[in-house]
Amino acid sequence: MEYVKNFNVRNERNLTMLVDFYELTMGNGYFLNGIENKIAYFDMFFRRVPDGGGYCIVAGLQQLIEYLNNLSFSKEDIDYLRNKNIFSEEFLNYLKNFKFCCDVWAIPEGTPVFPNEPLVTVRGPIIQAQFLETMILLSINHQTLIATKANRICNAADGRPVMEFGSRRAQGYDGAIYGARAAIIGGCNSTACTIAEQMFGVPAAGTMAHSWVQLFPTEYDAFKTWAEVYPDNCVLLLDTYNVLKSGLPNAIKIFNEVLQPKGHRPKGIRLDSGDITYLSQKCREVLDEAGYEDVKIIVSNSLDEYIIRSVLRQGAKIDGFGVGERLITARSEPVFGGVYKLVAVEEDEKIISKIKISENEEKITNPGFKKVYRIFDKETNKAIADLITLEDEVIDESKSLTLFDPVFTWKKKKIKNFYVKELMVQIFDKGKLIYDSPSVIEISKVVDEECKKLWHEVLRFENPHNYYVDLSLKLWSLKHNLINQYSNIYNEEE
Repeated sequence: MEYVKNFNVRNERNLTMLVDFYELTMGNGYFLNGIENKIAYFDMFFRRVPDGGGYCIVAGLQQLIEYLNNLSFSKEDIDYLRNKNIFSEEFLNYLKNFKFCCDVWAIPEGTPVFPNEPLVTVRGPIIQAQFLETMILLSINHQTLIATKANRICNAADGRPVMEFGSRRAQGYDGAIYGARAAIIGGCNSTACTIAEQMFGVPAAGTMAHSWVQLFPTEYDAFKTWAEVYPDNCVLLLDTYNVLKSGLPNAIKIFNEVLQPKGHRPKGIRLDSGDITYLSQKCREVLDEAGYEDVKIIVSNSLDEYIIRSVLRQGAKIDGFGVGERLITARSEPVFGGVYKLVAVEEDEKIISKIKISENEEKITNPGFKKVYRIFDKETNKAIADLITLEDEVIDESKSLTLFDPVFTWKKKKIKNFYVKELMVQIFDKGKLIYDSPSVIEISKVVDEECKKLWHEVLRFENPHNYYVDLSLKLWSLKHNLINQYSNIYNEEE
């Protein structure tokens, strides 16, 4: 399916100013102090998987690329900032002639990812690297949240197709469009969002609403007209009045009297209310008795992974699911807590690592310019753990490797017969895009392939196995040396 690669809802919007105001006040401060070109390194990462899950599916990189590739301040932007009366003319002139020149690395979309490992790393002048915080978090947080939720729902569906039906309940049109994109990445086979097909080449699907049935004198007339218009793709919505007493009998009449005589087979029925377990079982019985064993039963109505799993365990006869509001809004936990933190600066061409210390252990950052490796067992091709190292470290696959928990350091594991894959790839080189983005459909295939490399215990969505993200000894030592250094300074001041 073709898609318009450069067609996006930003074509008529310059989103450069979609930024937290403090990025601009800090930028002005950097400029006035002559440190605007000091090289800084930032990591974007998250601390916890939503819904108590075991993994996330990273998404949103393409929209971040589009933003970074089109950064420019308009005359209106500059005039607006000047009218705030707090920004220097030197800073405003810098923005007027702004040219993006950062290096950016990221884990490609569709990769399963875990807490505390960098998803995006930015290196560049502090005034620019700091400025990118809002859009990096906005793009990656939103789509990673929805892609992760979609993957959970699709796993619960156990191979049955899941259609994304959530546009009308999304938080705004960007939420609908990019939520649909993320849902396809996460595993949905189609979306009801038409513009998503136009923009991304993903399948759009849909049949009728209850209003179609209500518009006609009788339900039979509504079904008959639909079957005549769409004889090769006839899916009828049965619950406008009464599924078993009206909808299903009328549907079978249409199948027998309109489609069959002309050599067409009906595609399916849809249930959008009621006890979907009971109704799907009864519909399956009647359809099979009438010779329509191949007719699919599709259900919708406020579904999520828990409801889907429950009805399937109860014996529901369902062939596919339409999932709307609880997917497009990730209703059970609608915030993805990604953060963007300074991890290093350059002084005299040397990398000086930085750390943020907190009384909450989970909020202490991992310092330095880093790489992320995924370690696989050669015999099973299953992922064993991820290892975060400093940028200059190389893992020797010919030697055994000792992994240790970065918090409970006595928990160690020596592994042999393994291979590694470096997860992050470079996206921008001094502001120039050097990465060729795959299509959404290609990304969705990556998800399927990479999730198969995770143990089932990691994929379950209740009490999943804790997938380990370890630190190399060199990185761990650096982190604790910095903690001790700043702790000593604090104690001396006391």
